[in-house]
Amino acid sequence: MTDIRLIAGLGNPGREYERTRHNAGYWWVDAIAGRKRARWSKESKFHGWIAKVEEGGHEFWLLKPATYMNESGRSLSAFMRFFRIEPAGLLVVHDELDLPPGSVKLKKGGGTGGHNGLTDVVERLGVKDFLRLRIGIGHPGHKDLVADYVLHEARREEQEAIDPAFERSLDLLPRIASGRLTDATTWLHTKPASAPDVVIPAKAGTQSDVVPVKTGIQSPRKKP
Repeated sequence: MTDIRLIAGLGNPGREYERTRHNAGYWWVDAIAGRKRARWSKESKFHGWIAKVEEGGHEFWLLKPATYMNESGRSLSAFMRFFRIEPAGLLVVHDELDLPPGSVKLKKGGGTGGHNGLTDVVERLGVKDFLRLRIGIGHPGHKDLVADYVLHEARREEQEAIDPAFERSLDLLPRIASGRLTDATTWLHTKPASAPDVVIPAKAGTQSDVVPVKTGIQSPRKKP
């Protein structure tokens, strides 16, 4: 049994970043809040926006850090200290370079893959052993292209691949509420029979034949 109490979606605040690939975590918690008609409120002591939703008799806190990606852990750690939430009760939702558009996966623990938001969360909490929901955005093909890639919107064909898998992943909430994480993971990772195979054509100049290299340069500098 897994008792998730906090779902944190990682992203960068500001209208200019709303639809960028790096804000996939924001997209997810926003969509859950929208389904549940929950209202966000900004809380300075948590350095972010919070909302509460109910599913299957279980209450979940939703959190969007307002710190910019590189300092996501400051928001999460403040919230978790206040409500005495252990890392086992945390689900972090984030964009994932190492998964193609149209892929959404659950993972517990492991490395951060150079993701600055995850790295800061791990450093602030002092542990890696928490649940992550990884929303695939694909890799541009070379580490030098990553910073620009994640801070731009997905191409039309990429978004068309992302959207169906993203919408399906929202149905994880009742499965997580049941506490049966293994069943939830199996359901999510089993491709629906009706789902088509998605092939994203390489964009000219992205060096798609280069083996992906992980990088830590994925976020804008904090504005003054």
